[in-house]
Amino acid sequence: MAKFDPRSRKVKILATIGPASRDPDMLRRLFRAGADAFRFNMSHGDHAFHEANFKAVRALEKQFNRPIAILCDLQGPKLRVGTFADGRAIIPHGAQFVLDRDDTPGDAHRVCLPHPELFGLMQPGQRLLINDGKIRLRVLEAGDSRIVCKAEVGGVISDRKGVNVPDAEIPIPALTEKDKRDLAFAVEQGADWIGLSFVQRPEDLIEARQLMGDRIALCAKIEKPQAVKRISEIIDHSDGIMVARGDLGVELNPEEVPPLQKKIVNATRLKGKPVIVATQMLESMIESPAPTRAEVSDVANAVYDGVDVVMLSAETAAGEWPEEAVMMMNAIASQIERDEDYKLRVRLLDTPPEPTVADALSHSCMTIADTVDLSAIVVFTWSGGSARRVTRERPAVPVMVLTPSVKVARRVSLLWGAHAVATKDIGSFEEMIGKGKRMALRHGFGGKDSRIVVMAGVPFGVSGATNLLHVVTLTGDELAKHEG
Repeated sequence: MAKFDPRSRKVKILATIGPASRDPDMLRRLFRAGADAFRFNMSHGDHAFHEANFKAVRALEKQFNRPIAILCDLQGPKLRVGTFADGRAIIPHGAQFVLDRDDTPGDAHRVCLPHPELFGLMQPGQRLLINDGKIRLRVLEAGDSRIVCKAEVGGVISDRKGVNVPDAEIPIPALTEKDKRDLAFAVEQGADWIGLSFVQRPEDLIEARQLMGDRIALCAKIEKPQAVKRISEIIDHSDGIMVARGDLGVELNPEEVPPLQKKIVNATRLKGKPVIVATQMLESMIESPAPTRAEVSDVANAVYDGVDVVMLSAETAAGEWPEEAVMMMNAIASQIERDEDYKLRVRLLDTPPEPTVADALSHSCMTIADTVDLSAIVVFTWSGGSARRVTRERPAVPVMVLTPSVKVARRVSLLWGAHAVATKDIGSFEEMIGKGKRMALRHGFGGKDSRIVVMAGVPFGVSGATNLLHVVTLTGDELAKHEG
């Protein structure tokens, strides 16, 4: 088993696996470089491809004895135009262009839109964005069989380019038949998180939850303006949130995205759920060994905002510099967290505790860590709920999460500042204190005369019973005594 010291960094790095990174040796290098969890993009690759990646990550997990979360990102419903007689056409600026239900190949004047749910839904004045917003159409007339538009921004349009509808809630489910097959596969393989794409309303999450149960954590991807309007309800029905700035940036004006990102991050943090910021964080490193200054600032701002996770997409999935991208992300985050103003900045968001014993104790962990010299907070948990509460406070010291469930350990490993360990359950107060001290020593979170806070619930082994907080001092020989 490889020796691997705990991360000193609190924000987590989620790296996407693809052709550039699926080799087991490259996965090891990415993990050592700083990747804490891996994303499987179900839009690409078949189930055999992803099954091999599952096995590779679980082998890596055994090699380093460290729980590693896997997030399966579902493709979601993609709206696309039909085909063109010549494979492509040029729509002049200011020209009229028609989207209809005729599957005859299109030209510079019209094309099929094979999504009947959009006809009768669109209203004059609404927008249709094609090919990631490169072509912008404004609806002039809309009926049951034709949508007549004016090309505010024309250009080249080709077969099956994507369509975004920013001004209307589309009456289609967030899960396609492909998504349902991919979801069943992810459950079977033991995924830890599911990323649900193009969420528009809480009902989308309810449908997914009915299919997957509580065996996997559900992450709502916010990439539609309609989701932003109901963000509080969506957070309530999810286990975490991803700010997916790709499609969100297509459907909104560019200057609208940064304040919305901060709003979503804060709303998610207030409810004690992990939040991921994704898309184009180090985009230039797909082809270049170094990022732009603007990209570095983008990552830094997300870390200052206290996000739980920053994500790499094509940078590690298909880029030429996957290991360097992770190393750069790790370097940026580590540098920001060493800033003397970081603790103040990350707590600019006030997260008052709920009127529960568990929340009060979690808040106390933070204040104790601020008041006395602690090396770690040790949290015993069955479900991961206590870990979420403690890390929500953004304490100044690492949070060691001890759980008898490997699945819970993997799930909470995405939480800010959490170092998750799957270990045997405890049965008494004395056993709890002893195990907490030994684990702190074994994992490098203290030494002789170090103090730790231990948080748990009595009776032991009961989920949701957190009611105990204890400060202890390590003598430094707890491991030797136990093994002796």
